[in-house]
Amino acid sequence: MNEFFLIGKVVSSYGKDGFVSTISYSDFPRRFYSLKKVYVEFFDEKKQFIVEKIRKKENSFLFKFKNFDSDSDVQVLIDKFIFVNEQDAVKLPKDYFFVHDVIGSIVYQSGKIIGKVSDVLSLPANDVFVIEKDGTEILFPAVKKYIERIDAKEKVLIIKQDFDLYDED
Repeated sequence: MNEFFLIGKVVSSYGKDGFVSTISYSDFPRRFYSLKKVYVEFFDEKKQFIVEKIRKKENSFLFKFKNFDSDSDVQVLIDKFIFVNEQDAVKLPKDYFFVHDVIGSIVYQSGKIIGKVSDVLSLPANDVFVIEKDGTEILFPAVKKYIERIDAKEKVLIIKQDFDLYDED
């Protein structure tokens, strides 16, 4: 079974030569320059597209796909999401994780279950894990000094014992 990773969205056609303008959802925008193929979702199915050219334009990337040679050819792609397969996904450095790898993790502290990661908020200072248990949410800073261990395969997040999760308020 092939796993796919969302990297962007087609927002408009660009010019008359079959280019589309996309917005990036990737934290690694330089990755776009090495793409040879991507997948576009149509009716819950991923279809492979061969990338002929990629250019950067301000805050977007311009894609030119094989056999899409005019403005009218690319109309079907507008508002579609762009994915890469597992083999073409960015390889993360040690102790870095994709959001989807952390969501659903069971959170432990001192051997007790604290809750489950339901979301990851990307904030200016650092990411924040949203830990949910019994209808309440705890916001936990995704900072290495507070984390004992993350096991993305086993979906486990262990918080250091000396971190106080609860406010006195």
